[in-house]
Amino acid sequence: MNHGDDGARLPGSDGEHELQRQLGSEHRADRFYEEQLLDHLNERMREFVARAEMFFLATADRHGECDSTFRAGPAGFIHVLDHRAVAYPEYRGNGVHASMGNITENPHAGMLLMDFDRARIGLHINGRATIVPDAELRALHPELPRDTAPGRRAELWVRVDVEEAYIHCAKHIPHLVKAPKRTARAWGSDDYRRKGGDFFGAARQAREARGAAEPRGAGADPGTGPGAPASVPAAPATAAPVPPPAPVPPPATGPVPPAVPLPLPAAVPPPFVPADSELPLPPPSVPVPPPRPHDWQEAAERALAEAERRAPQDPGAGWFG
Repeated sequence: MNHGDDGARLPGSDGEHELQRQLGSEHRADRFYEEQLLDHLNERMREFVARAEMFFLATADRHGECDSTFRAGPAGFIHVLDHRAVAYPEYRGNGVHASMGNITENPHAGMLLMDFDRARIGLHINGRATIVPDAELRALHPELPRDTAPGRRAELWVRVDVEEAYIHCAKHIPHLVKAPKRTARAWGSDDYRRKGGDFFGAARQAREARGAAEPRGAGADPGTGPGAPASVPAAPATAAPVPPPAPVPPPATGPVPPAVPLPLPAAVPPPFVPADSELPLPPPSVPVPPPRPHDWQEAAERALAEAERRAPQDPGAGWFG
């Protein structure tokens, strides 16, 4: 939110309004603000939140440096406190607490809830975020679910008081279908392997960098540290003798038959055409120029522009009422 020249509060930031003036999109933006932007969750939005199994979270510290993260859980893990507030649980993760740390410095959060499967629509919720202990929030809202993650209970919740709620256009949301379950999801797990382990190899690179920085022979044996790979057993002192291979008899020798030349195919003479024939001669071949490297991109852009011209201007308008 920002304040206009008359002191009234306007949705969005000064930066987005300045770009709207520069790019000539003020009328479209004003229409979106008037028709789609709410300062609360209406009934359809609350139903959408109650079904959500995932969302993306954006926060920033006091310097404006951003973090984005992903949260997931069974349907209902985002709890609608009322039409102006939601809350979601926090569990043990990697111990960094980047998002909650940002909230303690800059109490603003942006949530993006996406439905890739059924409705293929999204919902933005922006507002002021507060970290609340479980007991404190449960005293005010005893209906809070206790089993938001099977077998685990949240110690902290993040409450978001809604300032803006609006649709995320369905136009470019892909259709993703749930895969058959292979193993139970590790909701709230603190197990290193079940959380993904060192999937991107960052820990291995850090170990290698530390090993390269240490002088040769300094410190403890690198094979005995807690993060070192398991030792490889030494080879046995003596090995059992291996019997020599059995001798292979030499191939039988004999006269080699002379090579028989293969007959060459007879040359096919060209078709006879009389000198006085009036048959037309074939036209000379014209070399076809190779396709330009950007032809496909220009064709795709033309097709996309034509589709956008024929499509409705607001593909998701009215979804949340």
